Amino acid sequence: MSKKTIISMIVIIAVIFGIYGVTKFAGNGVSADGEKIKITHKLGETEVTKNPSRVIVFDYGIADALNTLDVEIIGLPKSNLPSLLSKYEDGKYENVGSLKEPDMEKVYELKPDLIIMSGRLESYYEELNKIAPTIYLGVDNTDYLGSFKKNMETLGQIFDKEKEVKTQVAKVEEAIGKVNEKAEGVNALIALANDNAFSVYGEGSRFGIIHKEFGIEAVDKTIESSTHGQKASFEYILDKNPDYLFVIDRAAVTGGNTSAKEMFDNEIIKKTDAYKNGNIVYLDADVWYTISGGIESTQKMVDEVLEALK
Repeated sequence: MSKKTIISMIVIIAVIFGIYGVTKFAGNGVSADGEKIKITHKLGETEVTKNPSRVIVFDYGIADALNTLDVEIIGLPKSNLPSLLSKYEDGKYENVGSLKEPDMEKVYELKPDLIIMSGRLESYYEELNKIAPTIYLGVDNTDYLGSFKKNMETLGQIFDKEKEVKTQVAKVEEAIGKVNEKAEGVNALIALANDNAFSVYGEGSRFGIIHKEFGIEAVDKTIESSTHGQKASFEYILDKNPDYLFVIDRAAVTGGNTSAKEMFDNEIIKKTDAYKNGNIVYLDADVWYTISGGIESTQKMVDEVLEALK
């Protein structure tokens, strides 16, 4: 075999292995050619580079999901971080403002290649989108599970985590199935306590997952669907007399002088069946009020209600 032939064979083999190596590398979660995909979301259609490395998040549920999927971010709002996201207190994660108002100067300075936001920042979408590709991944209160699954699938698509997302979503759905079995014939009322006042929430509300997805009947189907719920009294609760009373203590998150347990420890509530049967359930306010829509947070929401049902 001539020297020229040997050299030609070596070149051919090198090219073959080079192509194989690039193909394999790209398929293992790293976009070798800067592959771009189009993401359709509530506020439009955004072209995103797969596997972005400089991600800013303005939604605690999404931060929770990315943490579960082992996807790193560079910044998020750090004031009042829920305990589930305590790792982000580390100085290596930048503070980019609040959940209601971004620090535009800081966001620009960080040069992100993807920004993920949700409901409270809708009015900032165009401005953020000028800095970096921005997508909206908020939860739809009227279809929590459907929007949760779609959001997780979107994350899986962007970060090459489809398999992991499928596994996590299946776990959540399996747990919801168990809740459905125990929820048959049960009704409930949901209350959000805020210091010395409270509002009730029904189907289609921010806590409506308890009724629609979990299958627990709303004791009052006439509750208006609004962001802040419907103001109510203890006499109202006694009149409706639900099997279960689910209470979320907003003051536990935002600060207040009176806890929900103190509020609901009164003679009127003690006359309800929920009290008599030990069915007043104080839900984790961090999970239900500040971080819903994530993977671990949604699993915790399901598990809390599953444990409460007898």
